[in-house]
Parts: sequence; C-alpha cells; structure tokens
Amino acid sequence: MRGLYRGKLHNKFRCHAQTASGTHMNTRQLQHFLALMETGSLSAAADAVHLSQPALSRSIKALEDELRVSLFDRTNRRLHPTPYAMEYLGRAKRIVFDEREGARTLNLMKNGAYGPLSFGLGSSVAIDFLGALIQQLLAVGPGLKIQAQVHSTDVLLDALQKEKLDFFIGDVGAAATYPELAVEPLYKCSFGWFARADHPLAGRKGVTIEDLREHPLIGSGYISEMLTLKMAHLYGMQLPIENNFAASINNIETVHNLVVNTNAIVPTTFLAMLKLLREGRVAIIDVQPPFELDLTLGIVTIRHRTQVPAAEQSFAIIRAYFEAVQQEIETYR
Repeated sequence: MRGLYRGKLHNKFRCHAQTASGTHMNTRQLQHFLALMETGSLSAAADAVHLSQPALSRSIKALEDELRVSLFDRTNRRLHPTPYAMEYLGRAKRIVFDEREGARTLNLMKNGAYGPLSFGLGSSVAIDFLGALIQQLLAVGPGLKIQAQVHSTDVLLDALQKEKLDFFIGDVGAAATYPELAVEPLYKCSFGWFARADHPLAGRKGVTIEDLREHPLIGSGYISEMLTLKMAHLYGMQLPIENNFAASINNIETVHNLVVNTNAIVPTTFLAMLKLLREGRVAIIDVQPPFELDLTLGIVTIRHRTQVPAAEQSFAIIRAYFEAVQQEIETYR
C-alpha cells in the first residue's frame, strides 16, 4: 500500500495537464513552450532547456498535436506565436508552477525545513534594517542559510518572477499590476529635501526650486516612471529627470557621504535619511511646494506559493519594523 500511495503521489505532480483529446501531456513540453515564448528564438530556447533544436522542434510539434492547434506560425525560418499561444501562455505557466510548487511543498514537509531563505530589498530599507533582520533570523534558526539582494524594485520584481527570491520588500504599486504576485502594503513613504545640518538653506522658509538649483542636486534610489512624472510636474523639471541632477546614485551610503560633506541636496524618502536624522547630521529643507509622492512599501511574494518558516518569521519582523518606523518618522516631520 505504501508503494502504491507513493506512486500515485509522484504521478500527480509529474504529469497532470490534460489535453482536449483526453490524453496527458508531459509538463516538460510546457517548459519547452514557455522557453520558446520567453526567448522568441528556437536556438535560444533550445540552449535554455538543454536540447538540440530538432529535439525542441519535435517537442513543440507534439504539444501542438495534443492541443490540436498551431502555437507558432513558421515563416522565413522564424517562429511567431499565434493567438492560441498567447491565450495558452498563462495557463501553461500555472501548470508548470503548480507542479514545481507541489514538489517543493512536499519536500519542505518531509524535511521540516526552516529555510533556506532568499529575499531582496531596496537600499533605503537595507541601510537601516537589513543587519537587524538577519541578526533576528539567525537567532531563531542558527543553521539558516540566507541570501539577501539589495536592488531597486524593478530588478527585484524580475528576480521574484523568475523564482530566484522568496519575497522582497519594495514598491507594492509596481508589483500590484502582476496577477501572479501578492502584495502586503505596510508603509506609505514620506518624502523631503535633505541637506547637511549647517547647509545655507537649512532653517530658511519657503525655499524654491530656483534656490535649490544654486547647489548640487543628487538623485537617489528607485523612482518609478509615474513618480518621475509627478516630481517633474511639481517642480517644473525637464525630462528625463536625471538631467536635473549633478549626479544620480543608487548607493545610499554614498549619498549620505555627499550630503553631510558637501552642499549637495537630495530629494528622497525620510526612510532613506533616517540614520542621519537620528544623528542630527541632516536638515529637512522647507521647499515649496511640498515634496509629496505616492509610494507605498510592503512585502511582495508569489501568489499561492508555500513559504518556508523563515519567510513567515521575516514577515513578522518586517511588519513590526515598519510600524515602529512610521511612528519614529512622524517625530521629524
């Protein structure tokens, strides 16, 4: 009985995509189809799935035969997805994901695994929180293996969709447009213009964009296209927005160094400047109109994916952090 049960369970997660003819296709065929849709090239797709081009062509042809539709038009030695392929793409992704996720869930159950854990976050969060997060996780699971990536939301989105991350902390607005992802909003960012504590503009009321332009302006961190347009509208800046800055830097530690040691001024979130605000090394410049953008940070995961216990522990720590940060930042505004 035990052997029979294991065989049925194995088959459940190996091949369960039923075609119109009632047969069950091999999910490897779907992986080949997805590789071809992603790369747009037979040779690139063959390399991605470690097959020869003739073998990949046979696999795609077998899938088309089972589905009884043409997935690609073959013209001038090029493959073009048909409307059938575009319609089937989302379903194929779900089938492949469900098979892989089913095996992953059973493996976690069998091994009682706490991790490993792979996640990402932006530099403005990382500088204040990453060390504390890892310290707390290792205290709970001393043998835990952690991989942390510090990147902008667009890079982390790509990594999560490729299942290279368990989750990331970033712009939930950008992630919410992807139906395969789940978002948990946690913190609505406050923005401001910041300079060193003894900057010539510190303490002045009603500073204008013309006043700011008398000093080096530093662009910092991630900003979506929508936020870029809002900022340009607020201050009459030309697009692309980078042309308005003396330097654009995505390393927050370098930005901190420039702000406290030069006359540079940086428009960014209070969260990015929190360390320097605590130390009293930066001033909030009273710029008119106020720098108000709509950016909410939170946890982004793959919908329906089983999380390892270390990820669930991370979520609790992250929620507590943003709740405390929200209260702290209110004291500086």
